[in-house]
Amino acid sequence: MRAIANKSGPCILIALLALPASASLAAQQQPQPPQQDHNQPQTQNQPQSPTNVTVTTPPMTEGPEVKGIISGRNEDKIKVTTADGGNTIIAVTEATRIKTEGLFGSGLFSGRSRQGVAALRNGLPVTVKTWQTGEGLVADRISFRNSDLRTANMIDSGTAQKFAEQTAATAALRSRMADIDKYNIKRTTNVYFDTGKAVLSGRARAELCSTASEADKMENALMLVVGYTDSVGSEEMNQRLSEKRAASVINYLQQACRWQPYRMLTPTGMAEADPAASNDTPEGKAQNRRVSVNVLVSKSVDGL
Repeated sequence: MRAIANKSGPCILIALLALPASASLAAQQQPQPPQQDHNQPQTQNQPQSPTNVTVTTPPMTEGPEVKGIISGRNEDKIKVTTADGGNTIIAVTEATRIKTEGLFGSGLFSGRSRQGVAALRNGLPVTVKTWQTGEGLVADRISFRNSDLRTANMIDSGTAQKFAEQTAATAALRSRMADIDKYNIKRTTNVYFDTGKAVLSGRARAELCSTASEADKMENALMLVVGYTDSVGSEEMNQRLSEKRAASVINYLQQACRWQPYRMLTPTGMAEADPAASNDTPEGKAQNRRVSVNVLVSKSVDGL
């Protein structure tokens, strides 16, 4: 019995000594919670930063060339009304080149130049080369004539010599004609359009420039442009179409026929009103799809 006790004692002791070691090893093999750096601010549910992420910007492609008259602008965009009466919004950036051309040479303003950007006044005929981006059109280069810039400056400020030299008709240049009886109608030219369209035909363009040439020979002559439609379509649609047709005629008179904007009364869209013929026949409707260009002279100065 004693011999057995002496032999088993060391075995039990060895087993007891081995147990904590194996338990300690097992504990080390269990996943441990991450150690928190108490020097860093604690945040909950902080997302992991993505790696190898490439941010791409939509590429710019060459956009259309836009020709028309500036009809609105703010700090970084201009609205250009084209010959067909449509409107195009174009962004102007610091990289936009602004170029002038004329009899006395040409100049190039950077978009960073305050003088260059300030030249983009309402009423200025321009040609804009653009880039197409995901957010719309951006101006690459804006060009215009020096003579057009002088006219636009005159209209905008109202202090140019032309206005000072005008007689009683000058006051009517920049306002809607309130009473036709105050004017003598010297000539009326009608140009016609296809159904639902505001695009000028070749014949209409020739007639408009002929009218402008004749009116230019008349002292103190003004123009009043009125757009009309036939009875096809809703009243709201025809109102917009008549205004678009009038705008198309005005743009062509100013850009191609060189009729000065300060000699233009405010245009009017009359939709189906005042038909020239019956809307019951195709021939009558064709006569009603028109824009009437009236050459006027104020009675107070007519014949002076």
